[in-house]
Amino acid sequence: MISILSGLEIPETELEFVASRSGGPGGQNVNKVSSRVTLRFDLERTTALSADQLRLIRSKLATRINKNGVLQVTSQVTRSQDLNREDVIARFADLLRAALHQEKKRVKTKASRASKEQRIQEKKNRTRIKQGRGKKGWEE
Repeated sequence: MISILSGLEIPETELEFVASRSGGPGGQNVNKVSSRVTLRFDLERTTALSADQLRLIRSKLATRINKNGVLQVTSQVTRSQDLNREDVIARFADLLRAALHQEKKRVKTKASRASKEQRIQEKKNRTRIKQGRGKKGWEE
């Protein structure tokens, strides 16, 4: 089980891991070893998430979900398949946490009388400064 939030865990049986050859440096090893790990999570078949959670994930992670409703996360940070597997699981959990995080609604407030007066004073001060830069004293 992969813990996402308190009360929300995703069973590893719903995740599919695919290993493939990684790009980048590595010498002869690159052509022989499949160290890149891609995690696939089918949003259509999951039972771990509610309808509201699925809606949030689909809206916030739309660019990472393909037309079949599969969320894909890839890791090729290290040359080790096991370390890349651990990294991809951590990135997957972070992605879901961020997608399911709901921002607090902003409470509208009025500007106080003191803040309005302070803003006007600052504008008047700025006006005085700029008027002092005029060509009054430079005429010959």
